[in-house]
Amino acid sequence: MTTSYDTISTRLDGNVLSATFNAPPINLIGPEVVRDLVGLLEELSHPGAVRVVVFDSADPDFFFPHVDLTKVPEYTAEAAKGGGPGDASLGMLFHKLSQIPAVTIAKLRGRARGAGSEFLLACDMRFASRENAVLSQPEVGFGTSPGAGAIQHLTRLMGRGRALEAVLTSADFDAELAERYGWINRAVPDAELDEFVVGIAARMGGFPRDALIAAKTAINAIGLPTPANVRADAALFQQLVRGEGAQHRAAELFEQGFQTRGRTELDLSEALGDLKAVD
Repeated sequence: MTTSYDTISTRLDGNVLSATFNAPPINLIGPEVVRDLVGLLEELSHPGAVRVVVFDSADPDFFFPHVDLTKVPEYTAEAAKGGGPGDASLGMLFHKLSQIPAVTIAKLRGRARGAGSEFLLACDMRFASRENAVLSQPEVGFGTSPGAGAIQHLTRLMGRGRALEAVLTSADFDAELAERYGWINRAVPDAELDEFVVGIAARMGGFPRDALIAAKTAINAIGLPTPANVRADAALFQQLVRGEGAQHRAAELFEQGFQTRGRTELDLSEALGDLKAVD
């Protein structure tokens, strides 16, 4: 890799690239993270030495908690640079992540909610700390719907009923339940997670590139949503997130310390459940 990034640190070990997100104070997905991700995916879109990419977070409490709701237009504008003005959405940027000519692994500790979960879903594989991982799609609790891939991926991975449960309840899933439902590949004891991911990444990194990418491409042709479906979900999110209901509920959460390292963000599922019901 030749480029340095403000919110992503990279380290190349043979054919395996480690990419660690670090965007204090809590790793919100904002314009800076999206700008760096666009740049990294552009580099990874060109076949080179990297065969496997492992994504993780420098923050033990937050992988990605969700998008920065105060900067939706700004991060959307950055996302457009990854796919053009017609594809100005995180959903299409994450769709590009799913298609890069390298195997992508997400190593999860902490919370991955909303677009954070959708980033993980766009990766080829997800391995999570059994004791220290939380996944959630909280959008319906805010008054909108997932717009960056969750509807497409979770329905394929879980089936209709479980996808509806995950999306409509806006509840937190621990790693063991997420594994049982198919949200992640495996829940691994925290003390073993690093070694496990290093081992599986190194194993695949030693295999022929052409075979890895050919197999990934064939599976993608069966398992990935179409761009039209991704765009439709993104458009619905953009419409609903600007609505009165979503704005009202977000304002209540901000009064409680939302988007800071406090109880509201740590226990977001509970905070959403406590909000006043609105039509």
